[in-house]
Amino acid sequence: MAKNKTALVFGAGPAGLTVAYELLKKTDYLPIIFEASDEIGGISKTVNYKGNRIDIGGHRFFSKSDRVMEWWLKILPLEEMEGDQQISATISYHNKSRTIDRQGSPLTPEETDKIMLIRSRLSRIFFLRKFFSYPVSLSFETFNNLGLVRMVKIGTSYIRARLFPIRDEKSLEDFFINRFGNQLYLTFFKDYTEKVWGVPCSKITAEWGAQRIKGLSITKAVLHALKAPFKKTKSIEQKDTETSLIEQFMYPKLGPGQLWEEVARLIEEQGGQIHFNKKVTNIVYNGEEIDSITVTDSISGEQEIHEGDLYFSTMPVKDLIDGMEGSLPERVREVAGNLSYRDFITVGLLLKELKIKNSTARKTPNDIIPDNWIYIQEREVKLGRLQIFNNWSPYLVAAPDTAWIGLEYFCSEGDELWAMADEDFISFAIDELASIDIIEKDKVIDSTLIRVPKTYPSYFGAYNDFDIVKDFVMQIDNLFLLGRNGMHKYNNQDHSMLTAMVSVDNIVAGITSKNNIWEINTEEDYHEKKEEDA
Repeated sequence: MAKNKTALVFGAGPAGLTVAYELLKKTDYLPIIFEASDEIGGISKTVNYKGNRIDIGGHRFFSKSDRVMEWWLKILPLEEMEGDQQISATISYHNKSRTIDRQGSPLTPEETDKIMLIRSRLSRIFFLRKFFSYPVSLSFETFNNLGLVRMVKIGTSYIRARLFPIRDEKSLEDFFINRFGNQLYLTFFKDYTEKVWGVPCSKITAEWGAQRIKGLSITKAVLHALKAPFKKTKSIEQKDTETSLIEQFMYPKLGPGQLWEEVARLIEEQGGQIHFNKKVTNIVYNGEEIDSITVTDSISGEQEIHEGDLYFSTMPVKDLIDGMEGSLPERVREVAGNLSYRDFITVGLLLKELKIKNSTARKTPNDIIPDNWIYIQEREVKLGRLQIFNNWSPYLVAAPDTAWIGLEYFCSEGDELWAMADEDFISFAIDELASIDIIEKDKVIDSTLIRVPKTYPSYFGAYNDFDIVKDFVMQIDNLFLLGRNGMHKYNNQDHSMLTAMVSVDNIVAGITSKNNIWEINTEEDYHEKKEEDA
């Protein structure tokens, strides 16, 4: 199809690359991508440090969208399975299971790098120097870890909250206490939530809690623990629980960035353009639509003006509005300028071995603990999560007899953690992990640090008035906002892709309304358990 029109795309993350790919396949628009960094994939990139690869935040390739699942497998085919799974593979995640029909010739990771692996999932909670299952079960392990006194306090506190609830729920703290009791809130919710979001639970609205409860990693675990005694069809160990400890997900052999690097290659192969180190710094708005953009080279400082027919922005809404030249309502600028974000620091540590040992029945190479990631609930450390990259894909690790891990910290640009020098932060992170007996400092071989700004859009503060900004940008016909930061919405990778896909669908169908784009990731399927499991 001849490309007679131009679409300018801001950002080469999942949303930007997906929209470019879809435009090439289905329209006569030529996509030109401007990426501010020199890397592909946005926060879904894979960082290669001396042959050891880092997955920023952890990306499990599973979606309830058949369209997304099929799209991924067109880019990277599924690995060959054994026995009855040679024709199809069944994977389960997020209360969903699906059978994937394999297409094409069977391949193995030994034969090619361009392949999707099927990986087992295990996430656990580390609290009181002990592991708790995720989701938590009312097993001997749980009672033994928490102790009889703590369990009795949790039980009585829960009963009290149900009998005498806080009538006027004003905060997330009220929300949690009403549903789980004060003791359970203090044990599993307060510290971790405040560690992640950097805001006291008493300062976050109860409505935000109801909307975002699926984003709190401990919630479902506690719900299972509370409900288990009252389920007639479930054993106390929850052997029949739909969300099991062992679930499966697809994963690119060399990390999530590998898939997006392949998509970028296909885009350029089909005539699309990707320009690196090019930051969109000015957007000319004429009162009705976008006329042009100015792109600044981050190395030379040189500026270029580009005109397009359509514009797709995945850049943070705050930066987009700040860069818009023209007559914008002052209130739009004010709200956008005060949007807040949580930022992210990952420390990669290469170790001879971990101090903490594998006590599970699951067999692993070198008997490393089998977790993909671990939620760190210990209150005396700022560490939020710990990734074991060996367990995402063995091909992320250069030397298989080493342990390659990622320490994840939630922070905000300009705060104490963000301002710390890299070497000082790495030393601080090593000290924290050693203090909770997960590593021994003399086992550290190498280390690196990665800072990722604006990783999580915040749902409080100025966000309460975000509809003012949303309504303004939606009426600009030739501007589409996509993805997580582009929409200031906690979209997962598949949600971000769907915003791009639906945008192109609308263009092809001549649909001018953008409501269906903004409705993505408002469903309940990912939020709570199925009704029969309630």
